Amino acid sequence: MGRKIIFVGVGLVMGKKIPFKLLISREEALNLILKHVKPVERKEKVGIEELVGRVLAEDVQANISVPSFDRAAMDGYAVRAEDTYEATSTKPKILRLVGVSTVGKPVKRRLEKNECIQVATGSPIPPGADAVVMLEFTEKMGETVYVFKPVYPGANISPMGEDIKKGETILRDGDLLTPAKVGVLAALGRREAYVYEKPKIAIVPTGTEVKEPGSILEEGQIYDVNSYTLISVLSQNGCKPVRFPPIPDVFDELDKFVKNLVNYDMVVFSGGSSVGEQDLLEKVVKKSGEILFHGVQIKPGKPTLFGLIDGKPVFGMPGYPTSCLSNAYLLLVPAVRKMARLPPKPKQVVKAKISQRIVLGSGREQFLTVKIQDGKAIPVFKESGTITSMTEADGYIILPVNLDVLEKGEEVEVTLLE
Repeated sequence: MGRKIIFVGVGLVMGKKIPFKLLISREEALNLILKHVKPVERKEKVGIEELVGRVLAEDVQANISVPSFDRAAMDGYAVRAEDTYEATSTKPKILRLVGVSTVGKPVKRRLEKNECIQVATGSPIPPGADAVVMLEFTEKMGETVYVFKPVYPGANISPMGEDIKKGETILRDGDLLTPAKVGVLAALGRREAYVYEKPKIAIVPTGTEVKEPGSILEEGQIYDVNSYTLISVLSQNGCKPVRFPPIPDVFDELDKFVKNLVNYDMVVFSGGSSVGEQDLLEKVVKKSGEILFHGVQIKPGKPTLFGLIDGKPVFGMPGYPTSCLSNAYLLLVPAVRKMARLPPKPKQVVKAKISQRIVLGSGREQFLTVKIQDGKAIPVFKESGTITSMTEADGYIILPVNLDVLEKGEEVEVTLLE
């Protein structure tokens, strides 16, 4: 299976925030994560209808030329070029029409002197012809065709192999299969291709208070939000998520679950309130491995954990919905895209003017969610526990650690979420 990644949700201790001994920067955190993420090696054969968006796991060498024959590039008449020389608008060359060649029914008769064969775009060029006269420079009367403009050898012909030459390596291992590249496979007659498997990711909500959507909530209970936002993010970024039922905040159950993850490339534990003197998920990681960092200098999303279990990367996500989803975009997406062999997700940035004065001073890099309206960036962040801080947002502004005040009307860069 190769290396796996475990994503662990960090919760609360007896209703209090977990203390963090050392916060590292987002850049340091991301570098550590990417250092321990390895691309999947497993391959599978997939039908051509399902190849778009997948990553090719083989070099593709053309077994045929495309086109596999000389074909007409224009509607008109296939001719011997020398038979059209000296043709003018007042003194046309006169040719005898001896057939009609179509894409599905080519003419195999050899063209002789002063003869022509009608062709459509894409039609095979008949034997003996070496040019095509465009239809607009001719006039047909019965079996006679008048040519009013001369053509040179090769004119209006797409030669065999013009697009792809037989034996050419046209696609390579690691290529992201776009619609055009899927079209190349179809042009070569391929019905399937080897691609890298999608990373298989288990998503596990934690906490006795977490309930399935659709069930009846009792006092103190909440619906599972993070599992479904994470499933959506992972599905959009080349992964195969599998959701598990919630696990109670019991050390032995969490520890047992972590030890039975051999069939998954990554596991995402999400949310839940911890009990006891310290965070249970942190204890689980420490028991079997080491924690490389616990706490990132960002807001929201500080309670983030990363370490190793049995040599496998361990990644911890915050439990609050906004923190979880924002960190999914910032830290989880780059990790899973590398694992899935996808290129880094391109950022789309627009400039706008902030709609109000923002006072900071949190001592952390801050990600302020905003909506764009009439060229203004309007803050929509409420608090880490509110998912609407993300649903109402078009993007976010990154506010550096050393910034105390952002004045109304200042120009900011907004990174779009989608």
